[in-house]
Amino acid sequence: MTTFVATSNPLPSALKVGLSRTVLETKQFFREREQLIFTFFFPVIFLAIFSAVFSSDDFFDGKVTAATYFTPGMIASGIFLTSFQSLAITIAMERDEALLKRLRGTPMSPQAYFIGKIGLVLVTSIAQLALLLAISSLLLGVELPTSTEKWLNFVWIFFLGTASGSVLGIAFSVVPKSGKAASAVVTPVVLMLQFISGVYFVYNALPEWMRTVAEVFPLKWLAQGMRSVFLPDGFEVNEVSGSWQLGTGAIVLTAWLVVGLVLCQRYFRWTRDDSI
Repeated sequence: MTTFVATSNPLPSALKVGLSRTVLETKQFFREREQLIFTFFFPVIFLAIFSAVFSSDDFFDGKVTAATYFTPGMIASGIFLTSFQSLAITIAMERDEALLKRLRGTPMSPQAYFIGKIGLVLVTSIAQLALLLAISSLLLGVELPTSTEKWLNFVWIFFLGTASGSVLGIAFSVVPKSGKAASAVVTPVVLMLQFISGVYFVYNALPEWMRTVAEVFPLKWLAQGMRSVFLPDGFEVNEVSGSWQLGTGAIVLTAWLVVGLVLCQRYFRWTRDDSI
């Protein structure tokens, strides 16, 4: 008599599922033409506008051009838009459209879903960054860093800023009450942080109380870190503190990353509060 023993294949790890989800999310992103254009060209267009408007201004006694000074801020802003704003809005919309509810019925864990979203942010941020740097250097005369140290700083600032922005976007996605309200809730928050964090203005020229508020949030430190990479050596004397404060920036970004992870684990929901 033959005995059959039931066997079951173990479920794939959260990392494996998350990477597969990244591939799917990326394919879907590049099929959305409007979202693609906004994500890739918004920082480029703003950099071109600021470079043209302030082309005749004397930036720091002629030490840098307007394009050179505003490039780090636009890079930081692009990272924040792609991570925080994009995820906060799209996840709220996916929740409203019951897509997350359907995903909840699958073996996919929240961790795998998070990995998929963060993977998408990394792919799109790198592509956006490559485009921005190419246009700024080839068309706007921005000189790219030549030292290994600056590029190493760029790498850790980029990845830490992307990671913290992503988890905060996932966590903030529970704030809008509906997908339709997501943009109206998230966009003003991002605009406020851009204005007080030295993205659209020379940071030193901002009122002291604005700078004090900005120091609490990650975008200020992301923008300042990028200035340390793309502005000339010795330019840190023009900062409020007289230094780039890379250590402090790393601590603040890491703290927000940890806070975002805790909030994601505690408050992330697959469905709206009013859903049945």
